[in-house]
Amino acid sequence: MKLVRYGPPGQEKPGLIDASGQLRDLSSVVGDIGPEQLGDAALDALRRHDASALAAVDGSPRLGSPLTGVRKFIAIGLNYADHAAESGLPIPAEPIVFMKATSCIQGPNDAVMLPRGSVKTDWEVELGVVIGTRARYVDEGEALNHVAGYCTINDISEREFQIERGGTWDKGKGCDTFGPLGPWLVTRDEVADPQNLGMWLDVNGRRMQTGSTRTMIFSVAKIVSYVSQFMTLEPGDVLTTGTPPGVGMGMKPPVYLKAGDEMALGIEGLGEQRQVVVAFLR
Repeated sequence: MKLVRYGPPGQEKPGLIDASGQLRDLSSVVGDIGPEQLGDAALDALRRHDASALAAVDGSPRLGSPLTGVRKFIAIGLNYADHAAESGLPIPAEPIVFMKATSCIQGPNDAVMLPRGSVKTDWEVELGVVIGTRARYVDEGEALNHVAGYCTINDISEREFQIERGGTWDKGKGCDTFGPLGPWLVTRDEVADPQNLGMWLDVNGRRMQTGSTRTMIFSVAKIVSYVSQFMTLEPGDVLTTGTPPGVGMGMKPPVYLKAGDEMALGIEGLGEQRQVVVAFLR
């Protein structure tokens, strides 16, 4: 299934995308798409509903984040060898784990706002992993059974805040609007191999990133297992798993986002995002 939430910010309704690409309203079936709807039993119950019997949604409404109630937004750094190289950093021996603030989560096509004083805001297309069932000290071989599904994420990053402001990546990663999720949450049964997904990102129509999850240093299964050794992963937690090369920081000279720029990005089978960059708004 491709699960969505649509409507004005704070008033989103649950929906799904049917086989023909039509948006269907799920409000008669569930109140929203959040942690309680992400377990295997709950997802199976949704699958049993005849999508064609659900009301079609006309037009092109705004899409919000495809899930609500995210408790933890966990990120993995330098998870592609060629991105580590362009960043001038060694390949990590273990996954680098940091947090993005859940307050940065927004819809896939909402505007991205430059933080006040920002001069080095950057882009990163990433595979998002949504936890469906509680994971604590799980083995790598069982890790994917705890995944509800996958989504596209743009891990927006302010590099000066991240790297030059006294340590801790978190403060360059969690600024408002820095976590576009979606357009859909694609359930794991529709993703045959999360380690074989093409990904791309354009800025102002110019291709900046082209990559594949095949080149991850640490697989999705490894990441879920590894993180579960340090914190309990709960339904609705989101992990974003690193980016391929082509970020602005790695260019010579570096290129960063400015107001008026437009980003487009996508991952094979998981849909596309489009964002306009705007100046800081009080």
